[in-house]
Amino acid sequence: MDIQVKSFFLKEDGQTPNNPTLPVIFYQNAFDGEDGGQSPEDIEGAFKSHGWTTGWTGDVHDKLHYHSNTHEVLGVRRGSGTILAGGDSGQRLDVKPGDVILLPAGTGHMKVDSSDDFEVIGAYPDGAEPNRIERDPAKAAQAKHTISNVGIPQQDPIFGEDDQSPMRHKWVK
Repeated sequence: MDIQVKSFFLKEDGQTPNNPTLPVIFYQNAFDGEDGGQSPEDIEGAFKSHGWTTGWTGDVHDKLHYHSNTHEVLGVRRGSGTILAGGDSGQRLDVKPGDVILLPAGTGHMKVDSSDDFEVIGAYPDGAEPNRIERDPAKAAQAKHTISNVGIPQQDPIFGEDDQSPMRHKWVK
């Protein structure tokens, strides 16, 4: 397993708050099945075993939205696609089976395009029930307080309680 980890901060754009203190973390090849590692079919089980329990399977919305009350993790099970993180001036992430994107609360995201067989496992930490907010300057301003109060999850969705996990090093309040 040759996981490549990238992280980046996204600026507020007036309509989408993004997260001012926590970066997006992109784990490429996290579940690629190579060298005896876990395969894309293991994503859902791994998320659940690490406390990311409120999950769903399917597609990513093709309309920009964010969750102000919880973080979200997206793991690609099948197909390929492009996810836009952060809004119009954000970053496009080309994803394939086994890739995982960890989105801190407030981070705008949407699917730009995908193959017909694109399937994602999404999850939220500790049984959180996400709200869904679309682009809106008034709502973005209101959401900032909620976003700042969302705590750091107990476990990284991939590495669990490992103190060396990317989330443990990059998500510090």
